[in-house]
Amino acid sequence: MSLQIYNTLTRKKEIFEPLVDGRVSLYVCGPTVYGHSHLGHAKSYVSFDVVARWLRQLGYKVKYVQNITDVGHLTDDADEGDDKIIAQAKREHIDPMEVAQFYARSFFADMDALGNQRPNISPTATGHIPEQIALIEQLIEKNHAYEVNGNVYFDVASFEGYGKLSGRINQEELEAGARVEVRSEKRHPADFALWKKAEPNHLMKWASPWGVGYPGWHIECSAMSMKYLGETFDIHGGGLENQFPHHDCEIAQSECATGKPFVRYWMHNNMVTVNGQKMGKSLGNSISLKDIFKKFPPVVIRFFILQSHYRSTLDFSDAAIEAAQTGLKKLQESAARLNEAQAGKTDLDLAPYEQRFTDAMNDDFNAPMAIAVLFDLAREINSALAADGLSATSLENAKAFFETYANGVLGILSTAGESDAAGSDKDKERLEGVMALVLELRQAARKNKDFATADKIRDGLTGIGIEVKDTKDGAIWKTV
Repeated sequence: MSLQIYNTLTRKKEIFEPLVDGRVSLYVCGPTVYGHSHLGHAKSYVSFDVVARWLRQLGYKVKYVQNITDVGHLTDDADEGDDKIIAQAKREHIDPMEVAQFYARSFFADMDALGNQRPNISPTATGHIPEQIALIEQLIEKNHAYEVNGNVYFDVASFEGYGKLSGRINQEELEAGARVEVRSEKRHPADFALWKKAEPNHLMKWASPWGVGYPGWHIECSAMSMKYLGETFDIHGGGLENQFPHHDCEIAQSECATGKPFVRYWMHNNMVTVNGQKMGKSLGNSISLKDIFKKFPPVVIRFFILQSHYRSTLDFSDAAIEAAQTGLKKLQESAARLNEAQAGKTDLDLAPYEQRFTDAMNDDFNAPMAIAVLFDLAREINSALAADGLSATSLENAKAFFETYANGVLGILSTAGESDAAGSDKDKERLEGVMALVLELRQAARKNKDFATADKIRDGLTGIGIEVKDTKDGAIWKTV
């Protein structure tokens, strides 16, 4: 069975054929870094981590790009309101770039904890302002964009296919569903900002042909994806909520600039819900991964996520995660028995299991079905070990199977045997010992007036969720 991917653009499963034989270009919309990551982020990035892992398992050389949005994403996700990062900076009374870098470090720490392999490239919006300006200039030159009072807007009427990804193609529907108020300077209420004029007190701003300002949200992904993957590339991923307006806007501006198809396969992961309601910061019901990790090991959260298909909703509850923890423990125990077992007599045919696992993953990355295969194999292994044992060859093949598929592809056995909660006494004791040593080194640096090193230690700890405060009795710390 060839790999099939559900293409959101065509609304059907299609056999995957890369643009370049043996290579896959993959772009996934990354986070807007103005707060700690929550379970919704984990759902998306664990899902696409497994996509990249499976493509590599199939023999493809994958170039995976996942951006960091550190400017331009406004509070209403469209063209009005304040920049989300600047709004957070005002709340914390710090510089916007400090907000962006702090939460970017926090994001990577959480993704590392979940076992996600780092993307090949993690470009930032602020690091690619010239590319965004150049792309906007192309769109103006080709009459797909226009400037008014220092703002530049994309003209949706100039692109017949606007809304083809989300299905919002009818102009009347676009007007009814527009997420911005009608502005007199726009030609159409659905026109979206490519460049925004900055007010004098706006901190994140750059010089441009249209005056001092900053880029809109959508232009960054087109500029960065095409820079690193080409004008047409294989797979673009992201959350379901990004179909409109973000991905529709990406398609419009990219295809108008190049005259070529932008993306060949669009993939969208579904959302996380809490008691049936969408999880999100704006709804006030998001649960940070750092808080979840205090109760459950990150590998359990990863396993919990992969028990639902990436296109299905994932409903959060402690009971659901506890059930996932119990299931994962069974797989971990089976893997541990394999590692401890002595050679016996029973030969185990792994070919049917390998075929079933492959078929599941080739069917639009069906991780839940692949996990079911692992449970079926674990049951047969446990029965064999309890009877006559597995032959030496079967033992080695079974170990290799778990390492390749359970660990290498799904990434769920990297902490095999460690099924205690993240806050176990042993872990706490170890962390306290490490922190005592780190704070001792920081204090020594301060005593020697090496404040740069002391601040670097403090900022590094902050980036991984450990807050350090200096008091008259010495430094104290806590996880945040």
